[in-house]
Amino acid sequence: MSYNSFGHVFRFTTWGESHGPAIGAVVDGCPPGIALSEGDIQPWLDKRRPGQSRFTTQRREPDEVRILSGVFEGRTTGTPISLLIENVDQRSKDYSDVARAYRPGHADYAYDAKYGFRDPRGGGRSSARETAMRVAAGAVARLVIPEVMIRGWVESIGGDAIDPASFDPEEIGRNPFFCPDAAAAARWEAKIDAARKAGSSLGAVVACEATGVPPGWGAPLYAKLDAELAHACMGINAVKGVEIGDGFAAAALSGEENADAMQPGNEGPRFLSNHAGGIAGGISTGQPVRVRVAFKPTSSILTPVETITREGEATTIATKGRHDPCVGIRGVPVVEAMMALVLADQKLLNRAQCG
Repeated sequence: MSYNSFGHVFRFTTWGESHGPAIGAVVDGCPPGIALSEGDIQPWLDKRRPGQSRFTTQRREPDEVRILSGVFEGRTTGTPISLLIENVDQRSKDYSDVARAYRPGHADYAYDAKYGFRDPRGGGRSSARETAMRVAAGAVARLVIPEVMIRGWVESIGGDAIDPASFDPEEIGRNPFFCPDAAAAARWEAKIDAARKAGSSLGAVVACEATGVPPGWGAPLYAKLDAELAHACMGINAVKGVEIGDGFAAAALSGEENADAMQPGNEGPRFLSNHAGGIAGGISTGQPVRVRVAFKPTSSILTPVETITREGEATTIATKGRHDPCVGIRGVPVVEAMMALVLADQKLLNRAQCG
């Protein structure tokens, strides 16, 4: 069985391959009566769109979305919303070597071992091309949670981190790295240029924060808000680690340091810290919900790497084609989308149980 759907009440399914004629998503469970058009989705897709700078893949895809169903006279009907994006700039010939041998670090061998067959063109379903449909579905989810503001950024590339004291939210949209630190963005230009020219790639850490989440979303055990967020983000291509709040750093704190102390406030408690990332016992506390996501370096690189052929013979492979020297950069709108999809789902779950 192959799982291609995510969510409980607000649920989406993606379909399509990197080098197929199109990719798409079906969003189910969206409440009726919400104003929705392609114009509500396209700006988020444009944030993820390839080919916008020399620091991302040069594949030229306009990623223009079409709504095929679930909307009438500009409003959702409560029926499945079908979204489609055509692929227009495939170069399948670039993957002739990939069809013969496995790319180390990629899903080539694992797919072949599971299915006994794979689509080598761009990696098929394992390609990050699929994440465009998560962003499209996430744009619909944002309309379900208008009370929430979601913002993502890149915290580090290749181990070079931003200075928290220099964090400027306005800077995120001024550079191609979604970086809130202008000095770090300048360093990253040279860092990524060097990796690309060397035929290599770099990893990155993406952070995302949702403000305006009311207390009460989530559940104590098997639908914990933090567990759902971890599930959503770990399912993104190239992600190898997820932290909620302080994450692993919390293990180095004492109990009193880690405790998010509370004082009386005008509208509920006033928290003195947010080590928990806005979630306690799997349920939102009303504080900002925070997640950090680690992206590995792109596996498709020009540097020759030892591998084996499908017949098990030793060889080397250098992947041709157009690939992101740092896939984490375009991961920012994807992480934001998964945050929106989880929160929309949890809002509707909470409404179903608690009214």
